[in-house]
Amino acid sequence: MSALYDRLIDAAARHGFNGTALRQHLRTACAVCLAVVAAWLLGLQHPQWAGMTVWAASQPLRGQMLEKSLFRVTGTVVGAAVGVGLVLLARGDLLWLVTGLALWLGLCAGLGNLLRSFASYGAMLAGYTAAMVALLDTGHPEQAYSLGWDRLFTALTGVFAALLVGWLFTPVGTGIAGADKIRLLLAQLLRDIARATQGPHAPALGSRQLAERLSAMAAIEESLDLHGAGSPRAHEAVRTLRRLIYAQVSALLWLRGATPFTPAEPVQARRMAEALEQAAHELETQPHPAQAAAALGRARDAAAGLGNAPEVLGNLDIALQAHLLSLRHAALPSDHRAHQLPVVLHSDWLGARRAMLRAFGAIFLAGMVWVGTGWSGGAYMLLGLSVMITVFSSFENPARAMRFVTLGQAMGVAIALACQWLLWPMAHSQWQMVLMMLPCIFIGALVFSHRRTMPSGYDCNMALLLLLSPQYPHGGSFWHSVSMGAAVLTGPLAGWVAYRFILPVTVQGRLQGLRAMMVHELQDMAAAGVHARDRRVWRARLFHRLLRLVRVSEKAGPQAAQEAAECGLAALRVGVAILALHTLADDAALGVSASRRIRTALLRLQHLQDRPAKGAPSLRAAALRAEGRHPEAARQLRQAAADLEARGDFFASRA
Repeated sequence: MSALYDRLIDAAARHGFNGTALRQHLRTACAVCLAVVAAWLLGLQHPQWAGMTVWAASQPLRGQMLEKSLFRVTGTVVGAAVGVGLVLLARGDLLWLVTGLALWLGLCAGLGNLLRSFASYGAMLAGYTAAMVALLDTGHPEQAYSLGWDRLFTALTGVFAALLVGWLFTPVGTGIAGADKIRLLLAQLLRDIARATQGPHAPALGSRQLAERLSAMAAIEESLDLHGAGSPRAHEAVRTLRRLIYAQVSALLWLRGATPFTPAEPVQARRMAEALEQAAHELETQPHPAQAAAALGRARDAAAGLGNAPEVLGNLDIALQAHLLSLRHAALPSDHRAHQLPVVLHSDWLGARRAMLRAFGAIFLAGMVWVGTGWSGGAYMLLGLSVMITVFSSFENPARAMRFVTLGQAMGVAIALACQWLLWPMAHSQWQMVLMMLPCIFIGALVFSHRRTMPSGYDCNMALLLLLSPQYPHGGSFWHSVSMGAAVLTGPLAGWVAYRFILPVTVQGRLQGLRAMMVHELQDMAAAGVHARDRRVWRARLFHRLLRLVRVSEKAGPQAAQEAAECGLAALRVGVAILALHTLADDAALGVSASRRIRTALLRLQHLQDRPAKGAPSLRAAALRAEGRHPEAARQLRQAAADLEARGDFFASRA
C-alpha cells in the first residue's frame, strides 16, 4: 500500500504537484475530515469550523504544530469571550457592535505586529474569532453564549484532531536550518580578521561582501522563531544561535573601523592569525567543531593589548561555545554566562501603530457601509475583512497578497457552490451532508499542493469550509448562496482597498520606520545615563534592527541592500561613540574643558535627526580632548563624526 501511495505521489509530481506539499496536505485533509465528523458527532452547530482550525493549526514539524495549537486555543478562548461580550453590550445595536469590533480588531492587529511568531498569530486570531462570534448571527443576540461555546468547542475539536494526526505522522525537527551556514560565515569572518593582522595593506572587506554576509545572517535570523517552537531546548538553541549572529555583527563593525595592527606586533599578530586560521578550518570541516572554540580562545589570548581585539574575539568565543553546547543540550558554565551578549529583538512600534489605526479605520468604515445599506451579506464581508486586516498586516506587501487571497477564495466559493447545489440536494440527512463535504475537502488539498495554485490554496480551503454549513434540510436559493459567496469575496477586496489607501504598507515605509527607530534609539542613548546592562541591551537591539534593515532593503534591490548595510553600520558606530562619551563623562581626570566638550557632544546627539552634521564638530572636539588618556575612544568619536557627515541623509528627519 505504501509503495502504491508513493507511486501516486510521484505521478502527481510529474503533473505539476509538489510532492512534499501533497503528502502534508493530504495528511492534513484527513485530519480535517476527522475533525468535521467528530464535531458533528458531538452535536456542535458549526462542525466545519473544526476543519478550519485544523488547516490553521497544521505545520510541517511537530514542535511548530504543538506551539501553534497552544496559541490557537488561547486566541480562540480570548476571542470568543470578547465576541460574546460585544454582542451582550451592543444589545442588537449594529452601530455599537461595529464600533466595539473595530476597537478590538485594531488592538489585536497592533499587538500582532509587536509580538513574534505564533504569539503574533494568537493575538490576531483573538481578533477575528471575536468577529466570527459577533457577526455570524447578529439577528439573534440571545444566542451569543451558545455561539461562543460552539466556536470554542469546535476549535478545541480541530486542535485535538490536528495534534492526533500530526503527532502520529508529522516529523520531529532535526536541527535549526541555517546553523551550518552561520558557522561557515563565522569561518569567513575569522579569516578576514586573520588577514587584517597583515597590516594596512591587507585586503579590506568591501561593501558588497559586507551586504552579502549581513543579508545571509538576516535571512537565517528571520526564520529562527519557527525553529524555536515546541520546547525550552529549542528556544535556548535559537537564543544561542542569535547570540552567535550578534557577535559576528559586532566583529564586522569592529573590523570595518579597527586600526590596522602595527608592524611592531608581528609575533603577536602571527600567533593570533594562526589560531584564527585553525578555528576557521575546524568550522569549515567538522560537523561539531569543538576545537574551534579552543582555537578562538587562544586567538583571544594572543590578541592581548591589540585594542578591542580581545573583547571582540572573546564575544565570538563565548557565543560559539554556547551554540555548540546547546547542540548537545548542555548549558554554558556559569562563569561565562555573565559575559554573553543579550538577545534583544526589534519591536516594530511604528508598524504596530499603523496596523492598529488601519484595522480600526477599515472595520469601522466597512461596518458603517453595512449598517447604512442593511446588506444581508455585510456580516460575511466584515468577517472576511477582519481576517485580512489583521493576519496580513505584518506581510511585506499585503496589498499584493490580496490578489492571491482573492483567487483562492474564489476557488473555494466555486467548490462550495458545487457541493451545495450538486451534492447536497441528494442528501436525505445531515449525516449525508457531512459525508458529501469530505471529497470537497480533498479537492481543496489538491489545490493547496499544485505549484500554480499553492499560494492561494490556504484561502481556498478556509473559504470552502466557511460556506459549507451542513444544516438539514438545505434551504435558501442558489442565488442566495451566490450572494453569500460574493460577500466572502468582498473581504479580500476590501482588504486590498485598506492596504492600498489607508496608511499603505510599502517597502520604503518599512525602511523609513526602521531608520527612524534606530535614530530615536541613538537619541535616547545620548540622553540617558548609561549602566553596563543598558549598553549591552542597546547594542543588541541595534544589531537586530540592522539585520531587519538589510533584510527589508533586499526587496528594493542589491544596491539598496549595500546602502542599508553601510548605513546600519554607521548607526552602530555612532552608538559606540555615544557609549564612549558616557564613559568619558565619568572620567574627572580629563578636566573641566573636556567635560564641557563631551556634554556638548551628547546634547547635540540628543537631537541627532534635526541636524546630523552639527554633531560632527562636537564629536571631533571631544575626541581631541580625550586623545591623550583614551586613544581608542577618540578614534571611535572621529569615526562617528565622519559617519554623520557621510551618511547625513540616513540620520536626518524625513518630516
